[in-house]
Amino acid sequence: QPEFTETFWRYLDQRVSEQRVERGRALLAEQAPLFREIERRYGVQPRFLAAFWGLESNYGSAPGDYPVIAALVTLAYDARRGDFFRTQLLDALKILDRGDITLDRMTGSWAGAMGHVQFIPSTFEHYAVDEDGDGRRDIWDSLPDALASAANFLSRLGWDHNGTWGREVRLPADFNWELAGLDTRKTLAEWQALGVRSADGRDLPATGETASVLMPGGHAGPAFLVYKNFRVILNWNRSITYAIAVGHLADRLAGQGPLTAERPVAERPLSRNEVAELQERLLAKGFDPGPPDGIVGGRTRDALRAFQRHADLPADGYPSFEILEKLRTSEGG
Repeated sequence: QPEFTETFWRYLDQRVSEQRVERGRALLAEQAPLFREIERRYGVQPRFLAAFWGLESNYGSAPGDYPVIAALVTLAYDARRGDFFRTQLLDALKILDRGDITLDRMTGSWAGAMGHVQFIPSTFEHYAVDEDGDGRRDIWDSLPDALASAANFLSRLGWDHNGTWGREVRLPADFNWELAGLDTRKTLAEWQALGVRSADGRDLPATGETASVLMPGGHAGPAFLVYKNFRVILNWNRSITYAIAVGHLADRLAGQGPLTAERPVAERPLSRNEVAELQERLLAKGFDPGPPDGIVGGRTRDALRAFQRHADLPADGYPSFEILEKLRTSEGG
C-alpha cells in the first residue's frame, strides 16, 4: 500500500494535486444542496466529506474494476489474513442476497473496497445508508447513498462537527523530539508554552483543545498538531500520511494554500529489505526492534529513538536512508 511505501511528500503530491483540488471545489459547488443536506443530517462538513471522496476514488472516477467476490475469495485463501477476508466475503454475499447491488456491478479494489467511498463489505453492512430512498444502499452509482454512507460512518466514529483535523505548525529549535507522536497529548496552551507556533509564526489558537505533534517525514520535514477528528480519520484508515492528506485536501478545498515546510532536495523511502537491515543493525548494537520483518512499527521506532539518543541525533524515530547509512558506518556496525 502506498501509505506505507512512499515518502510523505511523494504521497501528498500525488493525492493533493492542484487538479484534485480544482475538481473538488467544482464538485462542492455543483453538489452544494446534497452536501448541505448531508451535513445537516450527519454533522460532517462538506469539505471533509469531499476530501474523503477525493482520496478514496478520485471523486468516483477510479473506484476499481475488480470483481469483489472473486477478489475476496482469492484473499480468503491467503494464509496471512484469511480470517479477515473470509468475514468480508460472507458480508459481501449478504449484500448481494439483500439486493443492494447485482453481482456484475459489484466491483471494487483488489482488496474488496467498493464504490465512491471504498467501503469494505463489513463497513458497508454497518454504516451504508439508503439516502435516495430507492430501497437499496448503492455506493457505486448513487452519489447521495455514497456520500451519506461516508458521513454516517464518520458520525458514528465520533466526528466533531465544530472541530477541524489539525494544522501545520513550526517547532522551536530546542523541541524535545520525544514529545512527538500520538501517545502524547497536550493542550494548545501547553504546546504554545513549549514554543510551538502556527506555520506562519503566529500564536496557536486560545482554546482548551488537546493535540499531538506529528512529524511524518522526520525532524527535517513538516510538523503538525492534530486533534480529535484526526484520530477519527485514523479509524477510517490507520495510515498517518493518509489522515494528513485528507485533512490537507479539506483545507485546500476551503481555500487554504499548500504546506509551508521546505521540501528536501532528494528523498527516498527505505525498501522492505532495507528496513529489515536497519532492524538487524539496531539489534546488533543492543537496541531491540523486535523481529527483523521489514515493517516499521512502534517497537522499531522506539529502538531507533534509543540509537539516535545514543548517537546524539534528533530522536524522531524516523527510519530514513541517512539513519541506515549512519548505522552502516558507525563503530561496531
